[in-house]
Amino acid sequence: MKHLDRTEETALAAEGAPNEQTEQGTRKTQATGLLRALLSGLALMGLLLLGGCAAGGGGQADPSSSSSASDAAAEETSPSCVLAGDDFSNLQQSDPRTPVYDDKTLAMRRQQGLVTALPEITPYREGRVAYLTFDDGPDDKNTPAILDILKENDVPATFYVTGQHAELHPDVLKRIFAEHHAIGNHSYDHKYEKLYPSTQGFLAEMEKTDDIIYGILGVRPLILRAPGGVIGHFTSAYGPALKANGYVEHDWNVSSADAAPNHPVAQDFIDNIDSQTDGAAVQHTAIILMHCSEGHEETVKALPEIIRILKEKGYTFGVITPMTPQPW
Repeated sequence: MKHLDRTEETALAAEGAPNEQTEQGTRKTQATGLLRALLSGLALMGLLLLGGCAAGGGGQADPSSSSSASDAAAEETSPSCVLAGDDFSNLQQSDPRTPVYDDKTLAMRRQQGLVTALPEITPYREGRVAYLTFDDGPDDKNTPAILDILKENDVPATFYVTGQHAELHPDVLKRIFAEHHAIGNHSYDHKYEKLYPSTQGFLAEMEKTDDIIYGILGVRPLILRAPGGVIGHFTSAYGPALKANGYVEHDWNVSSADAAPNHPVAQDFIDNIDSQTDGAAVQHTAIILMHCSEGHEETVKALPEIIRILKEKGYTFGVITPMTPQPW
């Protein structure tokens, strides 16, 4: 189009073309400019949505738009997340704070003839790492309050979300992603009768939720948590089925008991986590179960003190990824 415009302008100057032809050329140029601007805007939106994720660990732009040059430089050297390669060969990471996602759904991988099964990955076991995990969200009250506390304390966490709540609160899901926390799959609506009669039913619920998350963020999780945990729910068929479809499941080895039926309060959660993070079993890996959905206001109250205690005990904080050790 640019070459045609220059040719037309030369011909018009030589032949003294009437004003009508000149106006037509101007309108063509304006239309071309508008189209280019629209395409550029769409491309920018895509980059913002994938906020800093990088295939193989390189960095891109952060969707939260850092206001200082030093923050921008930090983002370049420390990507906010990693996108899995086509063959999943880049999932062995050295930083437990960096979330990992796939930029393809399972259906897309099947259609493109790509692998769906994860390779063997060596668990991360350096230092003493606490993994704060929050199930059943996002909601529009407790999840944002938890995000505020995490941001204030510079602590990453993992949110195992349901598809149903992601549909209800997509903006909160986007905030979790933009603030570099990990997002895991926690089924569509947490209903055991859909999940545990068969691996086919379980996988269907997980893939449904993947597709919802992908529709909001442009990525899908590789991590999931079985509602209620695997004990008493999984048969021997579940493990191979999950691996063949690129999922890694993590339960927990520390529980706040914030979903107990006797309505416990914040101090109960603090005491539970404090007492359970002293033994040898959690020397390297403490995967801590909490909840962030409606009705968990006491969890919000407990969180600052929980973080303070864990820091005092020498824990650093990570997010769940395929390389996170199993809790037992």
